[in-house]
Amino acid sequence: MRVHLPFTRATHSRKGRCLPCGRTLHRVRVPDMRRIHIVKLSRLAQLGAVTAAASLALAGCSSSTGSTTESSPSATSSDVAFTIDPSLAGTITAGGSSAQANAQGAWTTAYNATAKGVTINYDKSQGSGGGVTNFLSGAYDFAGSDSPLNADQTTQSKALCTDGGVNIPVYLDGVAIIFNIPGVTGLKLSGETIAKIFALQITDWSDPAITKDNGTALAAGPITTVARSDGSGTTQNFTNYLAATQSSVWTSPAGKDWPIQGNVSKQKGGSGVVEAVKAGSGTIGYADHSAIGALNSVAIIQNGTAIPFSPEAVTATFTAAAVAASNGVPGDLSKKFDYTKLTAETYPIPLVSYAITCTEFKDTKQAALVKSYLGFVTSTLGQQVAAKNAGSAPLPESVLADAEKTLEAIK
Repeated sequence: MRVHLPFTRATHSRKGRCLPCGRTLHRVRVPDMRRIHIVKLSRLAQLGAVTAAASLALAGCSSSTGSTTESSPSATSSDVAFTIDPSLAGTITAGGSSAQANAQGAWTTAYNATAKGVTINYDKSQGSGGGVTNFLSGAYDFAGSDSPLNADQTTQSKALCTDGGVNIPVYLDGVAIIFNIPGVTGLKLSGETIAKIFALQITDWSDPAITKDNGTALAAGPITTVARSDGSGTTQNFTNYLAATQSSVWTSPAGKDWPIQGNVSKQKGGSGVVEAVKAGSGTIGYADHSAIGALNSVAIIQNGTAIPFSPEAVTATFTAAAVAASNGVPGDLSKKFDYTKLTAETYPIPLVSYAITCTEFKDTKQAALVKSYLGFVTSTLGQQVAAKNAGSAPLPESVLADAEKTLEAIK
């Protein structure tokens, strides 16, 4: 495979021809690497860092058959750039949300292309609940959580952080309803039907409500629901949706712990849910979309239209329905969703995941590490890295700009 370098005056003619090989390039755009500000790099290190960043973001001109692949949009004046100091050294200890796991892996690889002396340990096995617990105990520099700190947790965080912990959005995705039904690859379900299935009110795939949603009957067979056994932000987001939109059916409160007892297969972690659905027959569960692998997911009927998951549909949901829900700590960026604003173009079960941290650390060197890493994560390029490697939706530039302001306060 021949790889063509990103557009620069040194490598491309004004007419868009790759000088090393002579191939004409058609409207291929890549992020403007000049917006990546790297401090005190040698010439060799600078070239290596830019090359690594460019390969992780959607590289613009490559070809094995002569076809051209459209890349991510070029940088604009609204992009949030990042600064990495390659002299930084130390260890960041964090963990929590399994939904962030793929993105965290990609962010770490990209960040370490420049900051080679920084070790980032992110433990996804804890889930959002465990991540918050460990952060509040002082064991983590930041927690990954698919829901922000609640009022009690915010109060507890003041023992660790002078003003209290701040919730910074870092990851936007959706909760996928996954299923494994022999012979079925496409499934449409309304919010009401989903609520009844997970409330154990619908227990067979031949139920008339499922037939109505799909326009055809499915073969009879028992339904096995699969849910999280641990405290989970994914559970929080799913039950937020059920409680807000299907209150006549879903009478349990929204929360991190799965409230339904009975014929439920409970599994630890998002990967546990995915594996149980995959291994079963007639199974249905929920997980962050980036974690579902080859499993099929439900197209959720919203305002008469079946909406499959897509980054574009999740972005539309955020734009239409996300509202500020600050915990009162300066710089906090918590969000909540107004589900009454969902439309036929929005994916109904969005998931915003956060980095929860302090703005004042006891150790200024540790503060610098966390500030730098999260600064990359919440940059335009950091969001593109997550989108490419985890299938997430980049957060809006306005949110990234707000995150930049919050991170500036870390000391």
